[in-house]
Amino acid sequence: MKRMWQKFGPVVTIVLAIFVLWYVMAVVMNTNWAYDKAKRADVELGFSELVADTWSQKKPRLPAPHQVVVELWNTTVMKAITSKRSLVFHAWITLSSTLMGFAMGTVLGILLAIGIVHNKAMNLSVMPWVIASQTIPILAIAPMIIVVLNAVGISGLVPKSVISMYLSFFPIVVGMVKGLRAPDAMQMDQMRTWNASKWTTLWALRWPSSVPYLFPSLKIGVAAALVGAIVAELPTGAVRGLGARLLAGSYYGQTIQIWSALLMAATLAASLVMILGRIEKYTLRKMGQSQGATR
Repeated sequence: MKRMWQKFGPVVTIVLAIFVLWYVMAVVMNTNWAYDKAKRADVELGFSELVADTWSQKKPRLPAPHQVVVELWNTTVMKAITSKRSLVFHAWITLSSTLMGFAMGTVLGILLAIGIVHNKAMNLSVMPWVIASQTIPILAIAPMIIVVLNAVGISGLVPKSVISMYLSFFPIVVGMVKGLRAPDAMQMDQMRTWNASKWTTLWALRWPSSVPYLFPSLKIGVAAALVGAIVAELPTGAVRGLGARLLAGSYYGQTIQIWSALLMAATLAASLVMILGRIEKYTLRKMGQSQGATR
Protein backbone atom coordinates (compact mmCIF):
# COMPACT_ATOMS: atom_id res chain seq x y z
CA MET A 1 0.00 0.00 0.00
CA LYS A 2 2.83 2.36 0.90
CA ARG A 3 4.58 1.58 -2.38
CA MET A 4 1.41 2.28 -4.36
CA TRP A 5 0.97 5.59 -2.59
CA GLN A 6 4.57 6.55 -3.32
CA LYS A 7 3.96 5.75 -6.99
CA PHE A 8 0.51 7.25 -7.49
CA GLY A 9 0.11 9.55 -4.48
CA PRO A 10 1.69 12.68 -6.03
CA VAL A 11 -0.37 12.28 -9.19
CA VAL A 12 -3.61 11.77 -7.24
CA THR A 13 -2.82 14.78 -5.05
CA ILE A 14 -2.21 17.04 -8.05
CA VAL A 15 -5.39 15.84 -9.79
CA LEU A 16 -7.46 16.47 -6.65
CA ALA A 17 -5.93 19.93 -6.29
CA ILE A 18 -6.83 20.72 -9.91
CA PHE A 19 -10.43 19.60 -9.38
CA VAL A 20 -10.77 21.63 -6.18
CA LEU A 21 -9.39 24.73 -7.93
CA TRP A 22 -11.66 24.05 -10.92
CA TYR A 23 -14.77 23.93 -8.72
CA VAL A 24 -13.72 27.10 -6.89
CA MET A 25 -13.12 28.97 -10.15
CA ALA A 26 -16.48 27.76 -11.48
CA VAL A 27 -18.14 29.52 -8.54
CA VAL A 28 -16.07 32.67 -8.99
CA MET A 29 -16.59 32.97 -12.76
CA ASN A 30 -20.30 32.10 -12.78
CA THR A 31 -21.34 34.20 -9.77
CA ASN A 32 -22.34 37.33 -11.71
CA TRP A 33 -24.79 35.45 -13.89
CA ALA A 34 -26.28 33.72 -10.83
CA TYR A 35 -26.81 37.06 -9.09
CA ASP A 36 -28.31 38.58 -12.26
CA LYS A 37 -30.87 35.76 -12.47
CA ALA A 38 -31.69 36.10 -8.79
CA LYS A 39 -32.10 39.87 -9.13
CA ARG A 40 -34.50 39.50 -12.06
CA ALA A 41 -36.47 36.90 -10.13
CA ASP A 42 -36.37 39.13 -7.01
CA VAL A 43 -34.97 36.39 -4.76
CA GLU A 44 -32.11 36.27 -2.30
CA LEU A 45 -29.28 33.78 -2.85
CA GLY A 46 -27.62 32.18 0.12
CA PHE A 47 -24.14 30.70 -0.17
CA SER A 48 -25.34 27.14 -0.76
CA GLU A 49 -27.87 28.28 -3.37
CA LEU A 50 -25.17 30.36 -5.07
CA VAL A 51 -22.77 27.40 -5.25
CA ALA A 52 -25.51 25.09 -6.54
CA ASP A 53 -26.48 27.61 -9.23
CA THR A 54 -22.91 28.23 -10.41
CA TRP A 55 -22.39 24.47 -10.74
CA SER A 56 -25.55 23.83 -12.76
CA GLN A 57 -25.88 26.66 -15.31
CA LYS A 58 -26.68 25.64 -18.88
CA LYS A 59 -24.20 28.05 -20.47
CA PRO A 60 -21.65 28.84 -17.75
CA ARG A 61 -18.50 30.80 -18.32
CA LEU A 62 -16.63 27.90 -16.74
CA PRO A 63 -18.52 24.60 -16.43
CA ALA A 64 -18.01 22.53 -13.31
CA PRO A 65 -16.11 19.23 -13.72
CA HIS A 66 -19.21 17.09 -13.19
CA GLN A 67 -21.03 18.96 -15.99
CA VAL A 68 -18.21 18.13 -18.39
CA VAL A 69 -18.16 14.50 -17.25
CA VAL A 70 -21.91 14.19 -17.83
CA GLU A 71 -21.54 15.73 -21.30
CA LEU A 72 -18.71 13.32 -22.12
CA TRP A 73 -20.82 10.38 -20.94
CA ASN A 74 -23.83 11.49 -22.97
CA THR A 75 -21.81 12.06 -26.15
CA THR A 76 -19.68 8.92 -25.97
CA VAL A 77 -21.33 6.03 -24.13
CA MET A 78 -24.92 7.13 -24.71
CA LYS A 79 -24.51 7.86 -28.42
CA ALA A 80 -23.88 5.48 -31.28
CA ILE A 81 -20.39 6.01 -32.64
CA THR A 82 -21.86 6.65 -36.10
CA SER A 83 -23.98 9.51 -34.78
CA LYS A 84 -22.85 13.03 -35.67
CA ARG A 85 -23.55 13.94 -32.04
CA SER A 86 -21.03 11.37 -30.83
CA LEU A 87 -17.66 12.66 -29.68
CA VAL A 88 -16.18 9.29 -30.66
CA PHE A 89 -17.29 9.95 -34.24
CA HIS A 90 -15.75 13.43 -34.24
CA ALA A 91 -12.59 12.16 -32.53
CA TRP A 92 -12.15 9.55 -35.27
CA ILE A 93 -12.39 12.24 -37.97
CA THR A 94 -9.71 14.28 -36.25
CA LEU A 95 -7.61 11.21 -35.52
CA SER A 96 -7.58 10.22 -39.20
CA SER A 97 -6.01 13.48 -40.33
CA THR A 98 -3.72 13.46 -37.28
CA LEU A 99 -2.25 10.04 -38.08
CA MET A 100 -1.86 10.82 -41.77
CA GLY A 101 -0.19 14.16 -41.04
CA PHE A 102 1.99 12.58 -38.35
CA ALA A 103 3.15 9.86 -40.75
CA MET A 104 3.96 12.47 -43.41
CA GLY A 105 5.73 14.67 -40.85
CA THR A 106 7.76 11.72 -39.55
CA VAL A 107 8.98 10.75 -43.01
CA LEU A 108 9.74 14.37 -43.94
CA GLY A 109 11.49 15.05 -40.64
CA ILE A 110 13.71 11.97 -40.85
CA LEU A 111 14.65 12.61 -44.49
CA LEU A 112 15.50 16.26 -43.78
CA ALA A 113 17.55 15.25 -40.75
CA ILE A 114 19.56 12.72 -42.77
CA GLY A 115 20.19 15.35 -45.44
CA ILE A 116 21.20 17.99 -42.90
CA VAL A 117 23.65 15.66 -41.16
CA HIS A 118 25.25 14.36 -44.35
CA ASN A 119 25.21 17.48 -46.50
CA LYS A 120 26.91 20.69 -45.40
CA ALA A 121 24.93 22.80 -47.88
CA MET A 122 21.64 21.50 -46.46
CA ASN A 123 22.87 22.09 -42.94
CA LEU A 124 23.64 25.73 -43.75
CA SER A 125 20.57 26.39 -45.90
CA VAL A 126 17.71 24.09 -44.90
CA MET A 127 18.08 24.09 -41.11
CA PRO A 128 17.56 27.86 -40.72
CA TRP A 129 14.43 27.63 -42.88
CA VAL A 130 13.15 24.71 -40.82
CA ILE A 131 13.48 26.84 -37.69
CA ALA A 132 12.03 29.92 -39.37
CA SER A 133 9.00 27.94 -40.56
CA GLN A 134 7.85 27.52 -36.98
CA THR A 135 7.72 31.29 -36.39
CA ILE A 136 4.70 31.59 -38.71
CA PRO A 137 1.43 31.25 -36.73
CA ILE A 138 -0.44 28.15 -37.82
CA LEU A 139 -3.74 30.07 -37.77
CA ALA A 140 -2.31 32.35 -40.46
CA ILE A 141 -0.92 29.66 -42.72
CA ALA A 142 -3.73 27.08 -42.39
CA PRO A 143 -6.26 28.97 -44.59
CA MET A 144 -3.55 29.55 -47.21
CA ILE A 145 -2.74 25.84 -47.40
CA ILE A 146 -6.40 24.92 -47.67
CA VAL A 147 -7.11 27.51 -50.40
CA VAL A 148 -4.05 26.52 -52.46
CA LEU A 149 -4.78 22.79 -52.26
CA ASN A 150 -8.47 23.32 -53.03
CA ALA A 151 -7.45 25.35 -56.10
CA VAL A 152 -5.64 22.29 -57.50
CA GLY A 153 -8.52 19.98 -56.67
CA ILE A 154 -7.21 18.55 -53.39
CA SER A 155 -9.71 18.66 -50.54
CA GLY A 156 -10.96 16.61 -47.62
CA LEU A 157 -8.44 14.74 -45.51
CA VAL A 158 -5.25 15.78 -47.32
CA PRO A 159 -5.25 19.56 -46.55
CA LYS A 160 -5.80 18.87 -42.86
CA SER A 161 -3.03 16.28 -42.92
CA VAL A 162 -0.64 18.75 -44.55
CA ILE A 163 -1.27 21.22 -41.73
CA SER A 164 -0.68 18.45 -39.18
CA MET A 165 2.54 17.58 -40.98
CA TYR A 166 3.62 21.23 -40.87
CA LEU A 167 3.47 21.24 -37.08
CA SER A 168 4.76 17.72 -36.45
CA PHE A 169 7.88 17.56 -38.63
CA PHE A 170 9.86 20.22 -36.75
CA PRO A 171 10.49 18.38 -33.45
CA ILE A 172 11.32 15.24 -35.41
CA VAL A 173 13.92 17.08 -37.51
CA VAL A 174 15.53 18.61 -34.42
CA GLY A 175 15.54 15.34 -32.46
CA MET A 176 16.85 13.27 -35.33
CA VAL A 177 19.63 15.72 -36.18
CA LYS A 178 20.80 15.53 -32.57
CA GLY A 179 20.44 11.75 -32.57
CA LEU A 180 22.27 11.19 -35.85
CA ARG A 181 25.11 13.32 -34.53
CA ALA A 182 25.18 11.45 -31.22
CA PRO A 183 28.06 9.02 -32.09
CA ASP A 184 31.34 10.33 -30.72
CA ALA A 185 34.55 10.94 -32.67
CA MET A 186 36.03 7.58 -31.70
CA GLN A 187 33.06 5.68 -33.10
CA MET A 188 33.16 7.67 -36.33
CA ASP A 189 36.92 7.06 -36.63
CA GLN A 190 36.28 3.34 -36.19
CA MET A 191 33.81 3.33 -39.09
CA ARG A 192 36.33 5.18 -41.28
CA THR A 193 38.98 2.65 -40.29
CA TRP A 194 36.69 -0.07 -41.64
CA ASN A 195 36.29 2.00 -44.82
CA ALA A 196 32.52 2.07 -44.24
CA SER A 197 30.44 4.13 -46.66
CA LYS A 198 28.16 6.94 -45.51
CA TRP A 199 25.11 4.69 -45.87
CA THR A 200 26.76 1.86 -43.93
CA THR A 201 27.68 4.33 -41.20
CA LEU A 202 24.12 5.63 -41.21
CA TRP A 203 22.44 2.25 -40.78
CA ALA A 204 25.05 0.61 -38.57
CA LEU A 205 25.94 3.52 -36.27
CA ARG A 206 24.02 6.74 -36.70
CA TRP A 207 20.53 5.25 -36.91
CA PRO A 208 20.78 3.05 -33.77
CA SER A 209 22.27 6.01 -31.90
CA SER A 210 19.35 8.22 -32.97
CA VAL A 211 16.54 5.93 -31.77
CA PRO A 212 16.57 7.17 -28.14
CA TYR A 213 16.22 10.72 -29.51
CA LEU A 214 13.62 9.76 -32.09
CA PHE A 215 10.87 8.59 -29.75
CA PRO A 216 10.73 11.72 -27.53
CA SER A 217 10.55 13.73 -30.76
CA LEU A 218 7.73 11.51 -32.04
CA LYS A 219 5.77 12.07 -28.83
CA ILE A 220 6.01 15.83 -29.26
CA GLY A 221 5.29 15.49 -32.97
CA VAL A 222 2.12 13.44 -32.55
CA ALA A 223 0.72 15.94 -30.04
CA ALA A 224 1.55 18.77 -32.44
CA ALA A 225 -0.08 16.84 -35.29
CA LEU A 226 -3.30 16.62 -33.27
CA VAL A 227 -3.23 20.37 -32.66
CA GLY A 228 -2.69 20.90 -36.39
CA ALA A 229 -5.65 18.67 -37.28
CA ILE A 230 -7.94 20.56 -34.91
CA VAL A 231 -6.74 23.96 -36.15
CA ALA A 232 -7.20 22.82 -39.76
CA GLU A 233 -10.89 22.18 -39.11
CA LEU A 234 -11.53 25.75 -37.97
CA PRO A 235 -11.05 27.84 -41.16
CA THR A 236 -12.81 25.27 -43.37
CA GLY A 237 -16.14 25.57 -41.60
CA ALA A 238 -16.01 21.82 -41.03
CA VAL A 239 -19.03 20.11 -39.50
CA ARG A 240 -17.12 17.01 -38.44
CA GLY A 241 -14.16 16.64 -36.11
CA LEU A 242 -13.20 17.96 -32.69
CA GLY A 243 -12.31 21.33 -34.20
CA ALA A 244 -15.81 21.54 -35.63
CA ARG A 245 -17.25 20.78 -32.18
CA LEU A 246 -15.15 23.55 -30.67
CA LEU A 247 -16.25 25.96 -33.40
CA ALA A 248 -19.93 25.09 -33.02
CA GLY A 249 -19.69 25.42 -29.26
CA SER A 250 -18.13 28.88 -29.55
CA TYR A 251 -20.83 30.02 -32.02
CA TYR A 252 -23.68 29.08 -29.70
CA GLY A 253 -22.01 29.72 -26.36
CA GLN A 254 -22.04 26.02 -25.46
CA THR A 255 -19.09 26.08 -23.08
CA ILE A 256 -19.83 22.60 -21.75
CA GLN A 257 -19.57 21.25 -25.30
CA ILE A 258 -16.30 23.14 -25.78
CA TRP A 259 -14.77 21.71 -22.62
CA SER A 260 -15.90 18.17 -23.40
CA ALA A 261 -14.29 18.41 -26.86
CA LEU A 262 -11.10 19.78 -25.27
CA LEU A 263 -10.95 16.90 -22.79
CA MET A 264 -11.58 14.41 -25.58
CA ALA A 265 -8.69 15.95 -27.54
CA ALA A 266 -6.47 15.77 -24.45
CA THR A 267 -7.42 12.12 -23.92
CA LEU A 268 -6.68 11.38 -27.56
CA ALA A 269 -3.26 13.05 -27.34
CA ALA A 270 -2.43 11.24 -24.09
CA SER A 271 -3.42 7.90 -25.63
CA LEU A 272 -1.23 8.46 -28.69
CA VAL A 273 1.73 9.46 -26.52
CA MET A 274 1.22 6.40 -24.30
CA ILE A 275 1.15 4.10 -27.34
CA LEU A 276 4.42 5.62 -28.57
CA GLY A 277 5.83 5.20 -25.07
CA ARG A 278 5.03 1.49 -25.15
CA ILE A 279 6.63 1.13 -28.57
CA GLU A 280 9.66 3.06 -27.33
CA LYS A 281 10.05 0.81 -24.31
CA TYR A 282 9.77 -2.34 -26.42
CA THR A 283 12.18 -1.05 -29.08
CA LEU A 284 14.85 0.05 -26.62
CA ARG A 285 14.57 -3.24 -24.74
CA LYS A 286 15.12 -5.13 -27.99
CA MET A 287 18.15 -2.92 -28.68
CA GLY A 288 19.55 -3.73 -25.23
CA GLN A 289 18.97 -0.24 -23.88
CA SER A 290 16.76 1.18 -21.15
CA GLN A 291 14.82 4.44 -21.12
CA GLY A 292 16.60 5.60 -18.00
CA ALA A 293 19.98 5.05 -19.61
CA THR A 294 19.12 7.19 -22.63
CA ARG A 295 18.20 10.32 -20.76
